Amino acid sequence: MVLESRDEPEQKPLQLRDLPSPEPGSGGIRVRVSVCAVCRTDLHLVEGDLPFRKKPIIPGHQIVGIVDALGAGVKSFKEGDRVGIPWLHWTDGECGYCRRGRENLCERARFTGWDVDGGYAEYVVAPADFACPLPSAFSDEHAAPLLCAGVIGYRSYRLTRTRSGERLGLFGFGASAHIVLQFARHLGNECYVFTRTPAHAELAKKLGAVWTGRAEEQPPSKLDRAIVFAPAGPIVPLALRAVRKGGTVVCAGITMSPIPQFDYADLYHERVLRTAANATRNNARHFLELAAEVPVRTEIEIFPLERANQALAAMKHSRVKGAAVLKLR
Repeated sequence: MVLESRDEPEQKPLQLRDLPSPEPGSGGIRVRVSVCAVCRTDLHLVEGDLPFRKKPIIPGHQIVGIVDALGAGVKSFKEGDRVGIPWLHWTDGECGYCRRGRENLCERARFTGWDVDGGYAEYVVAPADFACPLPSAFSDEHAAPLLCAGVIGYRSYRLTRTRSGERLGLFGFGASAHIVLQFARHLGNECYVFTRTPAHAELAKKLGAVWTGRAEEQPPSKLDRAIVFAPAGPIVPLALRAVRKGGTVVCAGITMSPIPQFDYADLYHERVLRTAANATRNNARHFLELAAEVPVRTEIEIFPLERANQALAAMKHSRVKGAAVLKLR
């Protein structure tokens, strides 16, 4: 499914095309795609919130498939291995961020489905060093949302510095938040979910949320930490008001609508507001181990590849309970 010009998904900007199969370069692998989960970042690219870096582009960066060709020098995988291909496609390993263990901020980083063609396709190529072995506990369909929704949720959670026994707020309850809720409970947290969608509130309660409400509501107790998944700037001051003194709010989205002016009192008393940007390979590996330990159960709705536009529209309008997954095989 190829994107050449941006529009709302209802206008079907993604077009089905026949293209040559890509060939892996030195150090790379080719993956025969089984499934690719749909991410809100894909929607931002399709609608124009993110600029084109390659045009045309095949989106998709939560890819599960089988290695079917190896580039020169690849020793870490063999043909027939099942792998996941995440958002982070490549980093230079040389810049100050990479040398300090913060490759997610690499100055020259390239991203799957943005800088290079992604997983809304039958085949994709990637550097072997940036592919992830997948725990056998998960089917292809249920593993796919772990590769971005799960990984960025995990990094966001880590950045909150939440400790066992603390109260965690989740603002917006889609693909990422429903995964965070499960491992946060496993790690000993009480979870409070803010959503305007009744079906999402129902799922949150089913997964163990102690309270659900709208973003404008105050929870019954002050939160220790919060993560804002919804890409809506007006939620940020609401989240700050919901956390205690010294609490932390992490914004997990790659884009967000403008944050309105708010009173300094909402930030005062050493509250912290920060963002999560991308994720490292170690984040992905540690999270996948944790997800298998819990075990995390991803709620999914499956669409065939040719209905990628409909899947994006359903996610945009909160009509997907959990994560949308494109199935190719």
